[in-house]
Amino acid sequence: MHFEELIQTIKERRQVMQVTQETLAALSGVGLRTLKQFESGRGNPTLHTVQKLADVLGMELCLKIKKTKYNQ
Repeated sequence: MHFEELIQTIKERRQVMQVTQETLAALSGVGLRTLKQFESGRGNPTLHTVQKLADVLGMELCLKIKKTKYNQ
Protein backbone atom coordinates (compact mmCIF):
# COMPACT_ATOMS: atom_id res chain seq x y z
CA MET A 1 0.00 0.00 0.00
CA HIS A 2 1.35 3.39 -0.92
CA PHE A 3 1.38 6.25 1.55
CA GLU A 4 -1.50 8.03 -0.20
CA GLU A 5 -3.62 4.88 0.09
CA LEU A 6 -2.76 4.59 3.78
CA ILE A 7 -3.88 8.17 4.38
CA GLN A 8 -7.13 7.62 2.48
CA THR A 9 -7.85 4.31 4.25
CA ILE A 10 -7.44 5.82 7.72
CA LYS A 11 -9.46 8.90 6.80
CA GLU A 12 -12.29 6.82 5.32
CA ARG A 13 -12.36 4.50 8.35
CA ARG A 14 -12.57 7.52 10.67
CA GLN A 15 -15.47 8.94 8.66
CA VAL A 16 -17.34 5.60 8.47
CA MET A 17 -17.05 5.31 12.25
CA GLN A 18 -18.31 8.91 12.51
CA VAL A 19 -15.29 9.94 14.57
CA THR A 20 -14.16 13.53 14.30
CA GLN A 21 -10.52 14.45 13.90
CA GLU A 22 -10.67 16.01 17.36
CA THR A 23 -11.97 12.80 18.92
CA LEU A 24 -9.47 10.59 17.11
CA ALA A 25 -6.63 12.86 18.16
CA ALA A 26 -7.74 12.76 21.81
CA LEU A 27 -8.30 8.99 21.88
CA SER A 28 -5.04 8.16 20.13
CA GLY A 29 -2.81 10.67 21.87
CA VAL A 30 -1.83 12.12 18.50
CA GLY A 31 -1.86 15.89 18.22
CA LEU A 32 -4.77 17.37 16.29
CA ARG A 33 -2.41 19.38 14.09
CA THR A 34 -0.42 16.20 13.34
CA LEU A 35 -3.59 14.33 12.42
CA LYS A 36 -4.83 17.14 10.18
CA GLN A 37 -1.48 17.32 8.40
CA PHE A 38 -1.46 13.54 7.97
CA GLU A 39 -4.98 13.43 6.50
CA SER A 40 -4.19 16.30 4.13
CA GLY A 41 -1.07 14.51 2.88
CA ARG A 42 1.31 17.16 4.20
CA GLY A 43 2.54 15.30 7.27
CA ASN A 44 5.17 12.64 7.64
CA PRO A 45 4.04 10.57 10.62
CA THR A 46 6.14 7.91 12.28
CA LEU A 47 5.04 4.28 12.22
CA HIS A 48 4.28 4.67 15.92
CA THR A 49 1.85 7.51 15.17
CA VAL A 50 0.14 5.52 12.40
CA GLN A 51 -0.13 2.55 14.78
CA LYS A 52 -1.83 4.71 17.42
CA LEU A 53 -4.43 5.87 14.89
CA ALA A 54 -4.97 2.34 13.58
CA ASP A 55 -5.45 0.99 17.11
CA VAL A 56 -8.21 3.47 17.90
CA LEU A 57 -9.92 2.77 14.57
CA GLY A 58 -9.77 -1.00 15.07
CA MET A 59 -7.35 -1.52 12.22
CA GLU A 60 -4.26 -3.69 11.96
CA LEU A 61 -1.04 -2.21 10.65
CA CYS A 62 1.03 -4.61 8.58
CA LEU A 63 4.46 -3.67 7.27
CA LYS A 64 5.84 -5.45 4.23
CA ILE A 65 9.43 -5.07 3.15
CA LYS A 66 10.38 -6.37 -0.27
CA LYS A 67 13.83 -7.45 -1.36
CA THR A 68 15.34 -5.46 -4.16
CA LYS A 69 18.38 -6.08 -6.28
CA TYR A 70 20.29 -3.80 -3.89
CA ASN A 71 19.72 -5.79 -0.70
CA GLN A 72 19.89 -9.41 -1.81
